[in-house]
Amino acid sequence: MIDYAALNAELTGDPLARGYAGMDDQQAADDINSVYRDIPRAAMNGDEVFAATNAGEFGALTEHKQAMWLSFCARDQIDPYGTTNEAFVDWVYGGGSTTRSTLASLRTRQGSRAEELGLPAVRAGDVEFARTL
Repeated sequence: MIDYAALNAELTGDPLARGYAGMDDQQAADDINSVYRDIPRAAMNGDEVFAATNAGEFGALTEHKQAMWLSFCARDQIDPYGTTNEAFVDWVYGGGSTTRSTLASLRTRQGSRAEELGLPAVRAGDVEFARTL
């Protein structure tokens, strides 16, 4: 279900300066649905985290840190923004590691502005109606 108030706020406020006022309904819908935004991920699974591990860095770890890392990667869900999780990665690999950089890049995924706003795919008719509010 479309939250028309949220859609109206997006169209009238245009917080990202997309130029909605100069777009017709179809153009605005297409723009809101286009994939160009970095969406924060709520969770990653342990396999994704393990796959991001740099093999050379892992091999250079002490056996204790290797065991701790494997235990961490065995979790079903890992909050990529959890401060404790971030501190753990820094403790294991250090702040400038390839593993940490790779994990940081995987914390987001590409998505649409509609998705970012919690809206389903927006149609031209939705834009037309939202603009009347």
